[in-house]
Amino acid sequence: MEALRDAIRSGRLLPGTRLPSSRTLAADLGVARNTVARAYSELVAEGWLTSQHGSRTTVSQRAADVRRSRTVRPGTTTPPRPEHDLRPGHPDLSSFPREEWARAVKRALQAAPTEAFGYADPHGRPELREALAEYLARARGVRCEPDDIVVCCGAAEGLDLIARALADIGVSAVAVEEFGLPAQRRSLTDAGLRCPPLAVDAGGADVDALDAMPDVGGVVLTPSHQFPLGVPLRPDRRASVIDWARRTGGVVIEDDYDGEFRYDRTPVGALHGVDPDRVGYLGTVSKTLAPGLRLGWLVLPHRLTEAVIRQKGETEATCGFLEQLAMAEFLRAGGYDRHIRTMRAQYRRRREHLLAALARSSPLTEVHGLPAGLHALLGLDGGGESALAGRPPWRRLAVEGLDLYRHPAAASDRDGLVVGFAAPAPSAWSAALAALIGLLP
Repeated sequence: MEALRDAIRSGRLLPGTRLPSSRTLAADLGVARNTVARAYSELVAEGWLTSQHGSRTTVSQRAADVRRSRTVRPGTTTPPRPEHDLRPGHPDLSSFPREEWARAVKRALQAAPTEAFGYADPHGRPELREALAEYLARARGVRCEPDDIVVCCGAAEGLDLIARALADIGVSAVAVEEFGLPAQRRSLTDAGLRCPPLAVDAGGADVDALDAMPDVGGVVLTPSHQFPLGVPLRPDRRASVIDWARRTGGVVIEDDYDGEFRYDRTPVGALHGVDPDRVGYLGTVSKTLAPGLRLGWLVLPHRLTEAVIRQKGETEATCGFLEQLAMAEFLRAGGYDRHIRTMRAQYRRRREHLLAALARSSPLTEVHGLPAGLHALLGLDGGGESALAGRPPWRRLAVEGLDLYRHPAAASDRDGLVVGFAAPAPSAWSAALAALIGLLP
């Protein structure tokens, strides 16, 4: 109820806006219909909403009057909040499997050994590491034992731990793809590592360029679905980077950020399965379940495990034992597989809706990358991103341009929009898609 009231006060829900039915909103939020109906009734009584028998609930005119009456301190401005979240890598949080997760938490808590309530093992709970070893072998082709796995607080902490461990053993530089997450480059540079870029084309990262970088001791790759360009690492390049690692003693860091979501075929197996002694694997539930769980894992070559544990001990960061035990139970009971199957079908439909809408309304817009993941890359002519940013519809969308992910030393001048299609709730997807189409030429 408070979230609705805040949305009306802030202007994100304008007077006259029709709200979803109590049944639809309850399904989106995973709560009882009576809970939504009670919240609607209270907001009607307060004057924020209007409702008549047999008609939809709408935002009342009083909302505009209240906003106009609020005073703003001179010299302060509040940036408008976007109406639709189309940022890449953000899952549909309204589809979180609350009931199954709650059952997993209850079972995990009831079965938890007394020692689990004490100080945590920096490797992570053994129950989760055992469940992950089985799941990763089956779903992603990762070959490991539970002792090879280190549980961490999401992908960001995982890469930070690896970066500091590599610096600790004498590595001075780790190559990255010329388009990628700025936060990953920051993790490397914060650890004192240089991060020269590798060009990316239709075959993925140009890993052959590593031979001309003798001081590079590692490379971060997104081989299954390059982020954000969306291409896979070509088979000969997969073999080439493993050969480079064997020849030089380098480490390949595989970020398998959305490897479960491929829509035209069975997902390509992880690079880790080719050579577990040379590849460190980074996984997380941030795309499959929710980033708020702060739960990820590293599958490490033996020579890196203790170096990472030393770093983890220094930071004293660990995921809570209950989340780990619940995740282990969720995996063992099949809930994780069921949820991924459900979301894979949902995201596939959304991607198809996006392609169909583009074909109808913006036929010159090209979609690049595999039918996979939670985002699509829409190609633009040079300077197109800057032109779109000046249009009023841009302010309604949380959408990101390709330039945000460009390495400062990248040679590529590609332009485009990186559009996430997963975050909006099912009831909001049509409006988000319409707003995006309204932005494009």
